[in-house]
Amino acid sequence: MNGDFDGRTMKDEARLKRQQHLKKQRNAITYRIKKLAAKQVEITKKADALKEKIKKKYEDMKRVLNEDMRITLTQLDTEQEATEKLLEQKIEDCYHLTQELDQELDQELSQELAEVKTQEADVKFQQNAEKEKRMSEAFKLTDPDLIRTDDFKNDQLLSITINLLLFIRAQVPVTKKLFQSCASDIALDADTAHPKLIISPEGDSATYTDTWQDVPDTASRFDNTLNVVSQQSFSEGRHYWEVDVSEKTYWELGVTYPSIPRKGRAEQCWLGRGKESWGVEYFNGDYTAWHGGIQHVLPLLAGRKFIRIGVYCSFPGGLMCFLGADTMTPLHCFCAGTFSESLHLAICPGHANEGTNWKSLKICDATRSAPVL
Repeated sequence: MNGDFDGRTMKDEARLKRQQHLKKQRNAITYRIKKLAAKQVEITKKADALKEKIKKKYEDMKRVLNEDMRITLTQLDTEQEATEKLLEQKIEDCYHLTQELDQELDQELSQELAEVKTQEADVKFQQNAEKEKRMSEAFKLTDPDLIRTDDFKNDQLLSITINLLLFIRAQVPVTKKLFQSCASDIALDADTAHPKLIISPEGDSATYTDTWQDVPDTASRFDNTLNVVSQQSFSEGRHYWEVDVSEKTYWELGVTYPSIPRKGRAEQCWLGRGKESWGVEYFNGDYTAWHGGIQHVLPLLAGRKFIRIGVYCSFPGGLMCFLGADTMTPLHCFCAGTFSESLHLAICPGHANEGTNWKSLKICDATRSAPVL
């Protein structure tokens, strides 16, 4: 009897131990399930957070590309507008010529050849010869072949855009990359500077001073307008410069032929006031573009402030563009069709403007981007 009891007791203890072991295993598995579930939640959260970050980066890239596209298309629009304005002017010139010819034809038909005296015929022949010469010159000036677009530059722009699609780059507008590839070394010619301008020894800055400098009065020196032009001139290719205009309340930047008037008080000495130069002026927050004495107010830019102004010049396109180089914001574009002379960069740091405009205008390294205000 005792043996049977001892046997049952041992079996019960073994069963109890096994049950306890099974419960421990069950509890351990339950705990493992909880840990696995927690890990699942953790992984889900991390994955969702990572996907959200990646999604945001893709949205950022979309915004960058949309802004880049807007800047590029705006640049092309301003170039197109400048060229179309030139064509409209040429068409208007031709229209005036047709009116003159119609008027002369009517006069000819109303006269009897028999009534024309010999002396009057000689005078009329001379007048006709002069008119023929004037008409011939007008035909030359309105030749459509003289107005060209810079197709090579546009092909480059398209090629760069395709490359941007293949490999997404940093937030650098395509126009910036293109213009930087055209950056040209340039220095100011101190022998052309107005006597109240101080030109740095390196020729990279111009500063206004109230003191009249003791400098030679050369034929190339501006004696009334606060201008200075570059030593280098360009007659082909594409060129790009950037000028630091930060902390300035008044400045003028332009491109000019060597034939710009330099003496006296004639307005033609000012940048953009004659046909020999093109320029953009900034004065107390307002921007104005000038050429041939015609003023182009730029109201959309009022109050905008840039650290650098970029100047782009294309001989194949007869085009010059002024930009806020910080963000590659187009200011104004001019289209000359075909340049008749070589071109110089021209700058005017402006007068003191009631003590607010003493800082220099400084030519920058255009291959390095300016900080954004």
